[in-house]
Amino acid sequence: MAYVDGFVIPVPKKNIAAYRKVARAAGKVWMDSGAVAYTEAVGDDLSPKFGALFPRMTKAKRGETVVFSFIVYKSRKHRDSVNAKVMKDPRMAKLMKVPMLFDEKRMAYGGFKAIVDL
Repeated sequence: MAYVDGFVIPVPKKNIAAYRKVARAAGKVWMDSGAVAYTEAVGDDLSPKFGALFPRMTKAKRGETVVFSFIVYKSRKHRDSVNAKVMKDPRMAKLMKVPMLFDEKRMAYGGFKAIVDL
C-alpha cells in the first residue's frame, strides 16, 4: 500500500505562474530522491453542490485559488527516507530562499496511509 503526503494551499492567482515554476523544480527534487509520484493541481471546480469547499477550508481570500498537491511514496518509512534526501539536496536549499508565494499558516498538510490503492 502507498503512503501519501497531501497539501491544500491557498495561493494568490497572480502567483500561480511563479508557484508552478517553484513546484516543478521541487517536484524534480522529490522524484530524483525516490518519490513514486508528485502532483500539483490548481483549483478548477471549487464550488460543488456538496461537502466542505476547499476555499472555505483554507480561508481563501478574494483573488486566491486553491492548490491541491500530493506526493506518493511506497510507505511511511520510504517517505521519511525520501524527505531526508530532499532536505539535504542543494537544489532544495536554493528553493527555500525563494520568497513564500502563499500564506503557509493557511496551508493544510498531512501524511496518509492508503487504504485503497488500485
